[in-house]
Amino acid sequence: MQLNNLIDLDQLSLAEIDELIHLANKIRSNPWAYRESCRGKIMATLFYEPSTRTKMSFQTAMYRLGGEVIGFDNPENSSVSKGESLKDTITVVSGYADLIVMRNPMEGAATAATLYSKSPIINAGDGGHLHPTQTLTDLVTLYNEKGRLDHLCIGLCGDLKNGRTVHSLIKSMTRYEGNTFVLISTEELALPQYVKDVMDAAGCRYRELTNLSDAVPKLDVLYMTRIQRERFASAERYEEQKGVFVLDSAKLRYAKKDLKILHPLPRVDEITVDIDDDERAKYFDQTVYGMYARMALIFTVLQNAAIPAKKKTLHSTHPYQCSNPKCITQTERYLPRLFKEAGDMLECRYCDGRTLI
Repeated sequence: MQLNNLIDLDQLSLAEIDELIHLANKIRSNPWAYRESCRGKIMATLFYEPSTRTKMSFQTAMYRLGGEVIGFDNPENSSVSKGESLKDTITVVSGYADLIVMRNPMEGAATAATLYSKSPIINAGDGGHLHPTQTLTDLVTLYNEKGRLDHLCIGLCGDLKNGRTVHSLIKSMTRYEGNTFVLISTEELALPQYVKDVMDAAGCRYRELTNLSDAVPKLDVLYMTRIQRERFASAERYEEQKGVFVLDSAKLRYAKKDLKILHPLPRVDEITVDIDDDERAKYFDQTVYGMYARMALIFTVLQNAAIPAKKKTLHSTHPYQCSNPKCITQTERYLPRLFKEAGDMLECRYCDGRTLI
């Protein structure tokens, strides 16, 4: 597999995704066989947003492969706090590291980073847009816990509007035959239209509900997410949505015995702690699967992919600006305006935001 940058799992074929899943399981069954595989390599973790599991699992994965880690987990402790552009940070760090793993609150930031990096970029989350390595984690978990990735009824509950983990997972699971979806959220936090368009294009059936109890009995998988305080413009708006959906033992009374409950974490109050002891709860196992998934990804990128050639800066005279206020082009104004046509709309190549022509 020739894999340089991982921005979205969509860029991989199903055969390539399956290859990563099988490699993760191979490493999991015999980790010592890979303990020197990345010796002499350096990974930079650039986290512009707080993270526990993603950052630590990437770091642990690299150390277990024999490599080293540099980077920052708070932009206030870097030159970003002095106003350094994304372009300059990426250009400099890619001269130090063999691989860059980046999380950024602006949507499309990972794509923008690939324009200037001499090293591969792995997207560890870009705002509310995508989170492909969490999705790889989810796929490894489901493959091991359900034994398949097709013909599943998947419920997704919580903040579906801003939930990058939800967006990435749906986009991947629509590619497997026979999967159906139940979208459980308030109207304000409903799934964005561009993700629904993906399901429509794939011919996947889905329904939208506002009641978790009504959804649970038919589900093979329940993917819970927290209401994300950091995505709200005000504390008042957050408080209005907080605590609307809570999974407790009463709701699980009528659930399938082989239901698998996943959560990208952190958990706030959307799953009661007594559920932790239910054999159907797999969210803590999910974090361990994630480490092996990231070991497989790092190994593949560093061992099988050629280091990308230095990219020429693109210049654009496109008259349109992306209408998404969270798009990376809103803050990094030097970025070329890159779009693809989608009917009477322009779709931003950074954030997938749509702008009417």
